[in-house]
Parts: sequence; structure tokens; C-alpha cells
Amino acid sequence: MSASEPVLPHDRRALRAARLSVAVIFFVNGAGIATWVTHIPTVHAALDLSEGTLGLVLLSLGIGALVAMPATGLLIPRVGSQVITRVSAVLACLALPLLLWPRSVGLQAAALFTFGLINGSLDISMNAQAVACQRLYGRSIMSSFHGLFSLGGLAGAALGAALLSLGIAPRIHVLAAAALFLVPALWALPHLLPRSVDAVRTGPFVARPSGALLGLGLLAFLVMMSEGSMYDWSALYLRQVLETGPGLAATGFAAFSLLMALGRVLGDGLVERFGAVQVMRVGAGFTAVGLGLALLVREPLAAIAGFGCVGLGLANAIPVLYTAAGRTPGVHPGTALAAVTTTGYVGLLGGPPLIGFVAEATSLTVGLALVVASCVLVSLAAGIVRPRTAPP
Repeated sequence: MSASEPVLPHDRRALRAARLSVAVIFFVNGAGIATWVTHIPTVHAALDLSEGTLGLVLLSLGIGALVAMPATGLLIPRVGSQVITRVSAVLACLALPLLLWPRSVGLQAAALFTFGLINGSLDISMNAQAVACQRLYGRSIMSSFHGLFSLGGLAGAALGAALLSLGIAPRIHVLAAAALFLVPALWALPHLLPRSVDAVRTGPFVARPSGALLGLGLLAFLVMMSEGSMYDWSALYLRQVLETGPGLAATGFAAFSLLMALGRVLGDGLVERFGAVQVMRVGAGFTAVGLGLALLVREPLAAIAGFGCVGLGLANAIPVLYTAAGRTPGVHPGTALAAVTTTGYVGLLGGPPLIGFVAEATSLTVGLALVVASCVLVSLAAGIVRPRTAPP
């Protein structure tokens, strides 16, 4: 994928500031989502929800995000990713405390739908800023942004675990977290790239289905479904199935976030040394074995280690899939990447509710076993990311 020309020397200071600002937004977004994740058991208990009902409530967040994503894509050429990132980043911080105030299932679903709208818009706009930064730098820097999202998730989960262990009330926690996250976000917003960077069009919005793209999209769906299960079900598994305290329950997601961040730091070197196929195959296989053993052992520390295996094993799956999509023969890189990304997000947002339905019909252990099965399929099909050449 061509990265365009590097920025002119006299613009480098502004570009470095923009890169740092986008990185801060990724970090804050990860921290905010992790803060919500640590309180899923709180909402589950406060509203006395079954696993199936909780799955439906969680689905409302995904529906909100899916509604916002295409709308944001249409708005960016008109108002620019800078404006949308500024508005949605502030709203995401302000909306976070509202997630713990509803006293009915309907209001909880409405709050999550609204939070999903805001975060879906932020996801698209901040990634548009990141893509523009990468284009102006003239080299790949996307992994650093997504690594900071993982570090933000770790920070948010660690803060939640610490405050819950100290007996801090959940509503006080989310209020303090929202205020804390808002400070760096407000610092970052003035330094984002201007609207002019969104004027570059990289190709048509819709890609024609092809065997290669469908295969990559399916793998992205499975990988992001597995990641999404850690957001929505890791804390609840530790709290409800293994009967841990709220502080220890939050460390499962922290382990996932920490090891995913570590894997992304090491990812470029691993791909260069062993190749994309091996990184994908071994990583997904490692995830399946690690999480599968943890579900069989049914001990808190084993479960936390298993969730860490998911983070480490799948850390580089999405970057590898996106790279493969970008070099699909006969398809513009931007068009192919958009198609695979959209399919992956359907898995991220729709997979956790599916696990909830399975958990209600059987058990949460069986529901999480879907992640194991998904990773087995990803490992077996890893050859699809092998570089292909266009037909003569």
C-alpha cells in the first residue's frame, strides 16, 4: 500500500503534535471502554439480568455503533474527521458516567445505544485521523495507535480493579474516571490534523465481494468476535462462574489488554522474522490452547492467564489481516481494507451477545468455548493471509 509523500520539513512539528494527539485519543478511548467493561457485573447484578437479557442489552451498544459508523463515513467529507473526533471524544467522556445510572432494562439499553453511537463515530473519525497521519509520515505507524488503545484498556481496567478493591462506589469510580480521561482528551483536540487531510479520496466506498476478501472478512469476524468476548464476558466469568471479588474479576480484562499491547509492540519484528502466516497460525493456536485449558481448569488464576493468552495470541491477527486485505489483487487497498474492517466490526459487536444467548441456554463456560472454536478455525485458515500476485 502506497503511503503517499512524507510531510514537508516545516510541517513536521505540527505533524508530530498531531500524531501524539491521535495517540492520546486512542488511549482515552481504550480506557473509557475498559471502564465500562469493569462494571458489566455491576449492571448485571443491579438490574438482576439473565445472561440472555444481558446479551440483548449489550447488543444495543453494538447497534448504536453500527448505526453511527456509515453515517460518520458520509459526514467526514462534509465536515472533516477533526470536528467529529473533537465532538465525539468529549461526548464519550461525558456519557461514561450515565451508563451506571439507569434503573430499568429499557433505560440501560438506551444509555448503551447512545454510548455506542458516540463511540462508533469516534472509532471511524479517529481512525481517519490515524490514516491521514500515516499517509503524511510516508510509512506505517498504525500499529502504534492500536497498541495505545490496548494500553488505554489496560489503564482503565487497572484503575477499575484498584478502586473496586478499595470499596469505592461504582458511580464514584465512573465519575472520577470520566473527569480523568477528559483532561488529556481536551489537551489533544486542538492539535488534530485539519479538514484538508480528508480531501484525499482513496477509492470507492463499496468493494465487490471476492473469494479472497470474503475469506479475510470471515477471519476478521472470528478474531474480533473473540476480542469482543473479552470486553463483555471476562469479568462476568470470573465474578459469576468462579465467584471472585469485583477487584479480581477486573484483572481478567487487564491481563488481556496488557498482553495484547505487548504482542503489538513485538508484532512487526515477529512478522518480519517468521512471516504473517506463521504469526497468525501460531498465535490463534496458542489462544485456543491457552483459553481452552483455562476453561477446563476453572480456577481464577488460570482464567486470568487464559484471557491473557487471548490478548497475546490475537494481538497481531487484525494487523496481519488488514495488511493482507490491502494487497488483494485487483482491488484498491482502501476499498479492500474498508470491506474487511466492516465485517470484523460485525463480529466485535455481534459476537458477545451470541455468547450470551449460548450461555443462557447452556453455561458461560460453553459460551466462551465458542472463542476456542473460532481460534481453531483462524489457525487452520491462516494461509489466506499469504501474499498473492495478480493474475497475468
